[in-house]
Amino acid sequence: MVVRCRPQEPHFETGSEREVWERVRAQLPADCVLLSNLRLTDAKKDYEADLVVLAPGFGIIVIEVKGGSVKVDDEGRWWVRRAGREVPSDPVGQARDLKYALRAHVERDPRWRESSRSRVRWAHAVVCPYTDLDPGFTLLACPRWMVSGRGDLDHLADRLLAVPAQQETANRVLDADDVELVLEILQGRMRPDHDKLAESDELADRADRLTLEQAALLGATRLLTRVEVRGGAGSGKTVLAVTQAKDLTRGRDGRAPQRTALLCYSLGLSQYLKRCMEGVPRRHRPAFVGSFEELAASWGLTDVPGRDGTSDFWEHELPARMEELARALPEAQRFDAVVVDEAQDFADLWWRPVMAALRDEEVGGLYVYSDENQRIFPRYGRPPVPLVPLVLDHNLRNTRQIAQAFSPLAPMRMRLRGGDGDEVQFVASDRDGALDAADEQVELLLEQWRPRDVALLTTGSRHPVQGERQESLGQVGYWRLFWEDDDVFYGHVLGCKGLERRVVVLCVNSGADTERLREKLYVGMSRATDQLVVVGDPAVVRAVGGDEVARRLGIATR
Repeated sequence: MVVRCRPQEPHFETGSEREVWERVRAQLPADCVLLSNLRLTDAKKDYEADLVVLAPGFGIIVIEVKGGSVKVDDEGRWWVRRAGREVPSDPVGQARDLKYALRAHVERDPRWRESSRSRVRWAHAVVCPYTDLDPGFTLLACPRWMVSGRGDLDHLADRLLAVPAQQETANRVLDADDVELVLEILQGRMRPDHDKLAESDELADRADRLTLEQAALLGATRLLTRVEVRGGAGSGKTVLAVTQAKDLTRGRDGRAPQRTALLCYSLGLSQYLKRCMEGVPRRHRPAFVGSFEELAASWGLTDVPGRDGTSDFWEHELPARMEELARALPEAQRFDAVVVDEAQDFADLWWRPVMAALRDEEVGGLYVYSDENQRIFPRYGRPPVPLVPLVLDHNLRNTRQIAQAFSPLAPMRMRLRGGDGDEVQFVASDRDGALDAADEQVELLLEQWRPRDVALLTTGSRHPVQGERQESLGQVGYWRLFWEDDDVFYGHVLGCKGLERRVVVLCVNSGADTERLREKLYVGMSRATDQLVVVGDPAVVRAVGGDEVARRLGIATR
């Protein structure tokens, strides 16, 4: 078992810091935690620790690393020689001051005080990995056992673990519970390789800005009442659909306010659409926002079976009953316009109650947003009226690396306008082990991302956590977790169209013969805005996605 490191793969300013980190990481007992680049600011100054070791059974050791050639003059002053120049240094004072600052920070925290813990052993040490130290070296403020040199590197961890007992015998040793509490208190003070959230926020702001710019396209529709907006994943269709529903309701460009419905099929997307309207004044909200079956319920049709019911009911009986109810609606409950997002999910007969609910079936507004390559249900419905097509050919929501990976699956060539991000990763696994492999990838990603930023999506059987949450919370409660919970989201690609997460682990846990797996692969890969990991059988992904997708994922082609 390997010692825990925070962060897992730190960035160091100098080779000496990395050298010491690698040595200590390899030698420490597995129950220790190794922190790197720990920053702290208090009323006195700013501090930064090269390394901090949390060692159960020993204590907390703050380590200052000094590379180059180190010497101490006759007056006890430290000097470091780099690039032919000697500069003064005070590694002992740096380590000691940070030790006391960190201890004060931890012990002032309410979580530490409320636990009634007594003081644990805190220690400080210096490591000079490129300097040979004489065995008799000693200073008043730094005895030999507190400083390690080149000759001590092979047993460096043992030397460091011995320091707390020699510096603070009066205090108790650290235990495993102390380690976890200290980690919790210090969370957020460990400098990662890159500030993932800052980078992600910048990318999200860029995508939002570009999507708003694209919303100018809606101005071209102000004289049109029957429009189909086609676009690939990441083109901002859902944002435009929400914007259009708001504009129609308020009345824009000299048009009178219209009674508008905003529809979709997916329960998850319907919850998102509702959340988009939460801050909107009631008079400016569409008259109806939700899924097709929720529209049926609003008309009094409540005896609808679960979505795992018979397809005959969903494809024929439900739309027939809804059409009958729609034609009986009083004028005040009809719509001037209907906006449908992810319209490729609608069955052919579903459009009949939609049209029947319009106040004027001949000229009433119908605004449809679709992506034919996200048609992952066996339905081939089309609106029964001619629509003016408008095309969105820009990808705005995904990083270029993610968009390039799934672009061979897209319905059209897209212009990639998202920012740069991490390369897409592919993790090979057989079908039976795919879920376990995906779970491992989630754990690795949580080293740099918050749980709320990460989703694990499957193409085949659901993740056990998804099943448990749906059973205990119901469908609406389960989908609320997508926004309201701080944990990792576990879902299936069938339910996640129109939704996105900063980080997605796509678990391809179905065979190449799975119905519409190519479309599911496209949907799953495009849900990630910032970082994407695909887990699955290379042969399955290559067979379904083709050689070009395989190549972009780093899978050997035939």
